[in-house]
Amino acid sequence: MSQQPKSRPKVPEGKARFYKTKQMEPNEKGFVGYQTIWDTLQKEVEYKTPKRP
Repeated sequence: MSQQPKSRPKVPEGKARFYKTKQMEPNEKGFVGYQTIWDTLQKEVEYKTPKRP
């Protein structure tokens, strides 16, 4: 019987509406994790003091 490969296949970057996922490198035990990168949900605008009447 043939042995299964020890490395996992590379997964393409996932894109959703509010976040992206990327496959991380395997650690010494062979665990492959995924990194989640969140997009900003709201925009921040610089505060301007109002004009005096």
